[in-house]
Amino acid sequence: MQPIRILVVDDEKEQRELVAGFLSKNGFEVIQAENGEKAIDLYKTLFSPVALVDMKMPGMNGLELIKKLKEINPFIQIIMLTAFGSVESAVSAMKAGASDYLTKPVEELDELLIKLQKAAEQNRLIVDNKVMTERLGEIFAGSEIIGESIAMSKVREMISLVGPRDATVLVTGPSGTGKELVARAIHALSSRADKRLVAINCAAFPETLLESELFGHEKGAFTGADRAKQGRFELADGGTLFLDEIGDMPMTMQVKLLRVLEERSIQRLGSVNEVKIDIRIIAATNRDLEERIKEGTFREDLFYRLNVIQVELPSLAEREGDVLLLAGKFLDKFCVKIGKKITGIDHEAASALSSYGWPGNVRELENVIERAVVLSRGDQISRKDLPGLDRGKNSTQPVNIGTLAEVEKGHIETTLMSTDWNFALAAEKLGIHRNTLRTKIKEYKLERPS
Repeated sequence: MQPIRILVVDDEKEQRELVAGFLSKNGFEVIQAENGEKAIDLYKTLFSPVALVDMKMPGMNGLELIKKLKEINPFIQIIMLTAFGSVESAVSAMKAGASDYLTKPVEELDELLIKLQKAAEQNRLIVDNKVMTERLGEIFAGSEIIGESIAMSKVREMISLVGPRDATVLVTGPSGTGKELVARAIHALSSRADKRLVAINCAAFPETLLESELFGHEKGAFTGADRAKQGRFELADGGTLFLDEIGDMPMTMQVKLLRVLEERSIQRLGSVNEVKIDIRIIAATNRDLEERIKEGTFREDLFYRLNVIQVELPSLAEREGDVLLLAGKFLDKFCVKIGKKITGIDHEAASALSSYGWPGNVRELENVIERAVVLSRGDQISRKDLPGLDRGKNSTQPVNIGTLAEVEKGHIETTLMSTDWNFALAAEKLGIHRNTLRTKIKEYKLERPS
């Protein structure tokens, strides 16, 4: 581990060398300067995360030095040395940007050590957070993770915190809020970013196929297995496996997943050999897993294994002010894709977008903007390009939205109608697998009009 570098500035040679010697013995790399001018010259070539600065020095005093060091490195943590009992000096130092202070002469060396280690850790956290935030902004600048709402700021902060840690993450939130994008963001900020992120929708496969997809199989393991195949666990080895719609995983598969999480090894279908794997698991669901535990359809022990860190995504209705920001991003995206030149969204259309309740969340907004770009004949999106947004959350007439199942049924039916019951296109717009769409059609007893 690299020693922490520290700049010690004090015009009293005996005191400076005493402190420098103590810090060197305790693992610090010490740079010494007898005055502010010398300190600035040294610091420009020998950056350090922490500085220990005397308040009173000939020439440039401590307060002036703090300001100049902060100009060079805004993240530097500075501890000020001030005369005993000088409260005014300590307050002035803190206002100038010092993170802490000690009284001279420094006699409590253990206290000094604790303060410096704390300051170095604070510097590391600030720099890491800044770097993570910038990387997050670069990678997902055009995605649904953007937004100025408090709700999305909290999500981005959570992503930047959990990304570098190798813990299992459970991403929750309503359908259409961008859970896979969050998983990709977490992976991109992790130490596994140079390896694969492998995704699988647990609701998209029948149970027998899901087991083969996850664990792989040997040649001859079952009828039609004419060759050996790696499963998603093996494909994600060294990287991240994203288990989407984990709440819909069959109970028998939940038992097998729990075993993988505990033992970090798998067996291909038709094999007796254990294959060791090194993966990070990110799971996502729009289900209430605690409710499903009560119903007996989800294992409690698996829930606690997955729910090490939870990132909860807000609905679009909770993202105050983000609708038009996202609409603008989608407008730019589909203008390029479709080859149209549309300069913006007019006032009436913007008002309709802002007042609508968005039960389908960001995915629904994306579909609405894509349809509007296709339909629009002018150089701006107008209200007539946005059919179906009459019932808004700010309407003066009370709106009975209904249960979650009723909203889902209505959204699926509307999408099927808009695509003339084209299963592939409807499934793509809904963001689900065709098999899942067929299951939902059967569940809600939907029929194509004659």
